[in-house]
Amino acid sequence: MHAVTSLGRASTYLRWVYLLLGAALVLAFILVDSALVAVAQDLQLPKVAIGIVIAVIAAGPPIALGVLPAVREVEGIAVESLLGVRFEERPLGPARTWPQRRRTASWFCLHLVAGGAIGILSTIVFGVGAIWLAVPFRSRGTRDIVPGWTYEITGGWSDLWLPAAAVGGIVGLFLLSAAVGALLAHLAPRVLGPTAAERIELLERRTATLAERNRLARELHDSVGHALSLVTIQAAAARRVLATDPEFAETALAAMETSARSALAELDHVLGLLRDDRRPGSQTTPQSTLGDLDRLVDATRAGGITVDVRRDGDLERLPAAVSREAYRIVQEGLTNAIRHAGHRAGELTIDLSIRLDGSGLRLELTNPVSGTSDHSGGGRGLAGIRERVAVLQGTVAAGLDGPLWRLAVTLPVAVTTKG
Repeated sequence: MHAVTSLGRASTYLRWVYLLLGAALVLAFILVDSALVAVAQDLQLPKVAIGIVIAVIAAGPPIALGVLPAVREVEGIAVESLLGVRFEERPLGPARTWPQRRRTASWFCLHLVAGGAIGILSTIVFGVGAIWLAVPFRSRGTRDIVPGWTYEITGGWSDLWLPAAAVGGIVGLFLLSAAVGALLAHLAPRVLGPTAAERIELLERRTATLAERNRLARELHDSVGHALSLVTIQAAAARRVLATDPEFAETALAAMETSARSALAELDHVLGLLRDDRRPGSQTTPQSTLGDLDRLVDATRAGGITVDVRRDGDLERLPAAVSREAYRIVQEGLTNAIRHAGHRAGELTIDLSIRLDGSGLRLELTNPVSGTSDHSGGGRGLAGIRERVAVLQGTVAAGLDGPLWRLAVTLPVAVTTKG
């Protein structure tokens, strides 16, 4: 039953076409090899030498062609299109290493052998089958139905076994092609596809890509989220005092413009990285560090928010990676404080303490909370902070401390020395 249903599948005939491609290549190699063998025979070499030459001529061109880098790519396309195989590495690229080239050459030779066998069988089946199918329409008498075999055509029912055998032969050919194609489809990922070591390397690259995209998503959340929170507060402050204090309103509007431009620049930069369309030599925007803290604080104060900052220690000695993550943690802490202050953000006072000593870098933000404020919402702010701190193997504590919300982060630091 399975054999009958396979005849109705397109994959059966696509696999036969794939094998015929191998047969066509075999025919091309035979034509070239015949000319080379004729030249070797004209040289009147010893029989042993001629045998060696024939063996080299027969095996050399397929192997030489199989080790070409592009053959792996071409075979990969043919295998995916005609055998229905899906490789882990898509699309299957050219052979870049010698192990890949050796395996590609092995697959190419296997394709030639299987295709050559099916090609010869197809020629016999269709050639003889055409003669046998025509038997009922031929006149009575002795006829050659295959070279060297004559048959007495009677014109009766006894002749019908020939067309039936022809149809059976064609059906058997397609079933055999489907079976050989299925075997090749089973072997293709193991021969053409990546090895175990290459799969591990591919998985590591994908993991690194996902980690980088996750980091960029955090950067986008922190920078754009902070800018939008500031724009919201500054717009509300400007609207309230527009009639009574135009000068403050103008300052708030200017701060909104600056925050929006900064957010757009960050958005364009991060989206460009996510698209991975950077050209060689293109410039990327430098990431902010604690050296840019004053700019961040000034932008927050422009919305009427009071931010008291205390610094202890030489922050310029921080490693760049720690300084970048610390800046993002402070940015996210300010954003959370503004967001949860709601319409009372204009009256908000935030205390920010940054201390660097022998125990590491300690960041602490405190701000008053109202009875309706809820810092345990479903946002990504605090979760993002915990992810950053976990990467740096630090500690984070966040929660209510009386009437205040306190965020305390400690990062272990190997302080660099100047000069």
